[in-house]
Amino acid sequence: MYQFKDNPDQNNIIELRGITQAYDDGKTVIIKDLDFIIEDKPAQGQFVCILGMSGCGKSTLLRYVAGLQKPTAGQVIVNGKPVDESNRVSMVFQQYSSLPWMTVLENVGLALKFQGVKKAERDAKAMELIELVGLAGHEHKFAQSPALSGGQLQRVAIARSLIANSEILLMDEPFGALDIKTRMQMQDLLLNIWNKFHPTIVFVTHDISEAVYLADDIYIMKSAPSKFAEHIHIDLPFNRNRATKRDPHFMELVHEVEDRMVKVSEM
Repeated sequence: MYQFKDNPDQNNIIELRGITQAYDDGKTVIIKDLDFIIEDKPAQGQFVCILGMSGCGKSTLLRYVAGLQKPTAGQVIVNGKPVDESNRVSMVFQQYSSLPWMTVLENVGLALKFQGVKKAERDAKAMELIELVGLAGHEHKFAQSPALSGGQLQRVAIARSLIANSEILLMDEPFGALDIKTRMQMQDLLLNIWNKFHPTIVFVTHDISEAVYLADDIYIMKSAPSKFAEHIHIDLPFNRNRATKRDPHFMELVHEVEDRMVKVSEM
């Protein structure tokens, strides 16, 4: 079993300590005594992918960090503080989460509005992110289908999350509902954002190839009662592109992760 230990010389950006999640008055335990630490790497960031069988609690871990759910037991700490309303982290879901009665500009700037930032300033900052994610020209459209495609709606969600907190980006199978072409475009967009802002990205997916392409570290969860069972460091170049996927070493890593997934599924 892989042991997750933090580096005493380095601050941690996310800490899950002794996490247990139980339902039915403790009769059903989904997660038990889980520890997980992501170290802070300023001016570099980290891209962490979490894999595991359906129902093992991957999405639940993201909800803890986002402040959307509290564990039955244990501590959730972000930037050295227990998660509360002051340090919640935005999250990009598989389901489109934009407010359809608001424009793209209004959706992206929503966090700044809640912070009391004046309209002119928040619109200017929102437009910077809108341009970054390739939505310039769509800012006054309502954030709903068919005005925007699925990929465009996810771009809105990513921009909204970045403007709320550019240090941490939580993503729960955000590209799962997209067609293959759009999915590849979104993967490359995400890598560009990582290179530009150097955030800590925690990304849940069921797609092993996607995880290997995006991550610098992959963690695999075993089924309930869940814990992390495997850690694979992805030693690919920091700057990746489509050619990376054709590199024999990339395929070796995909096969290694597949083998480790099978091993964990049999635990």
